[in-house]
Amino acid sequence: MADSDNDSGGNNDGSHAQSRELSAREQDRFLPIANVSRIMKKALPANAKISKDAKETVFVTGEASDKCQREKRKTINSDDLLWAMTTLRFEEYMEPLKVYLHKYRELEGEKTIMGGRDKDSAGGGGGGLPVEVAVTV
Repeated sequence: MADSDNDSGGNNDGSHAQSRELSAREQDRFLPIANVSRIMKKALPANAKISKDAKETVFVTGEASDKCQREKRKTINSDDLLWAMTTLRFEEYMEPLKVYLHKYRELEGEKTIMGGRDKDSAGGGGGGLPVEVAVTV
């Protein structure tokens, strides 16, 4: 197995140490997910199935919730979720999520502008700001 670690071509002198560090962080990340899974299973019928995505979503939301509690806030917003995903090393999802969030905000802004002119024409310049989905804890 040590040979396969050296097959990377030696591009990065610290690649082996970096690989060991990543493995340790992955273990740290997955152990709490196992705990989350156990808690979720206790709340569901015995024959219920829980997807990996559902477990990870609860785990990420929990991390974002902890951040909000430390900051004495009751609402988790999209930036908190992105922060939690970065903290938990879900970097591969970050760029697609940022693109999706940007497009979502654009669409919601268009809906607000189109639908809000009749209702809130004296709204004080707030028209066009998108409504975000937020979770209150």
